[in-house]
Amino acid sequence: MLNTSLHDLATALGDKLMREKMFLATAESCTGGLVAGACTAIAGSSNWFERGYVTYSNEAKQEDLGVSTDTLERFGAVSEETAMEMAAGVLAVVPKADLAISTTGIAGPGGATAGKPVGMVCFAVARRTDEGVSARAYTQTFDGDRTQVREQAVQFILHSAFTSL
Repeated sequence: MLNTSLHDLATALGDKLMREKMFLATAESCTGGLVAGACTAIAGSSNWFERGYVTYSNEAKQEDLGVSTDTLERFGAVSEETAMEMAAGVLAVVPKADLAISTTGIAGPGGATAGKPVGMVCFAVARRTDEGVSARAYTQTFDGDRTQVREQAVQFILHSAFTSL
C-alpha cells in the first residue's frame, strides 16, 4: 500500500476511520499542511477529519501543542521525542480527535546537522484509548529534492496511520 497514490491512501484511511467512528487530527512541521491537504481533498472528509495544525516554528510547537522546551533543547525539533509530543499535544487540545499524526523533519535543501541529514523526517501516530494514549514514533530518511521528501513523508504518515488502526 505504501506505493499507492496519496488520494488512495487518504481515501482508505478515511474509510477505516469512518468504520471505526473515529476522527483524525494532524500536527505538521516540514510537510506544512500537505497531510491535512491530502485528507481534505477527499470528498466527505468532514466525516473523519477534525483539524490540522501547521507548527513550523518551535514556538508554535510549544504554544499550540504543548511541546516542552526541554524536549526541543535536548532532542531538537527533528526528533521522535518532538514528534511524539506533537501528536500527544493534538489529542490534548482536540477532544474530538481519536487519532493524531505528526511530522517534523528536514526537507532541504539546507538545514542538515550532524546526525540529521536532509530528508530525515520523524513521525508519530497517537491514538486515544480507554487506558490513555497509545503512541508510536518512526524516523525515515527520504531521497530527493524538497518536494519529493515532503510528498514521501505524507505518503509514509498516511500509510502509518492506516496500519495503526
